[in-house]
Amino acid sequence: MRNPVIAGNWKMNMTVSEASEFVCEFLKCLKDFPDRVEVMLFPPFTALSVLSTALRSSSVKVGGQNMHWASDGAYTGEISGKMLKDSGCECVIIGHSERREQEDNLTINKKLGTAFSENLRPMLCVGETLEERESGSTLTVIQTQLSECLQGFDRQQIAKLLIAYEPVWAIGTGKTALPDSAQEVHKQIRNWVQSKFGIEAGQNISILYGGSVKPENASDLLSQEDIDGALVGGASLKVHPFCDIINAVKNI
Repeated sequence: MRNPVIAGNWKMNMTVSEASEFVCEFLKCLKDFPDRVEVMLFPPFTALSVLSTALRSSSVKVGGQNMHWASDGAYTGEISGKMLKDSGCECVIIGHSERREQEDNLTINKKLGTAFSENLRPMLCVGETLEERESGSTLTVIQTQLSECLQGFDRQQIAKLLIAYEPVWAIGTGKTALPDSAQEVHKQIRNWVQSKFGIEAGQNISILYGGSVKPENASDLLSQEDIDGALVGGASLKVHPFCDIINAVKNI
């Protein structure tokens, strides 16, 4: 049985002091969370060490919002996998739609390879734009992203992977895919993984939904058969809404 995964992506929000205040309040909620839920937080790079230290004795995992494929070098403004590890990270987001404006599937593929080699659990984001959705090419777009981003990896690596379906038109817009519509895409993603890496890989991989997830719609989304969790943006910036989303797992 796949355990639900609820991840908070803070994007370019939260100073170090704000992050510290958040985690102090957040720690009070941990005892109420369902035992089987896996919680991840992806703060800005400046707050990684603070959160990693504060959450060290908890089950909450801290991750980076992005990383470079190189381990070091002349890449001004970038951060490496080993730097993330040194800051206490266990996971990393790769290919978020807001990053895909600057990188293609080949670049994402290289980053995934580095994440696996650095023993960071990657969360691969895939999703279509509004134009692609309206043209009926959602599944074609996502299958291309999956095929090119996961080219060259084996079943052992895929077993460590998380996938997040993020319709680009729903990111930060307040719009959310209807639960049955999101379920259809999640099922197709699972079927694709199963066809390429085997039945066990397809059944075991966790596929999250991302796109204006909030307490009001979390239960309906998480109750879908192939939606295994949520990648939460704005609603993860406030302790109690984020905790409400995590606790929505109790309703499924």
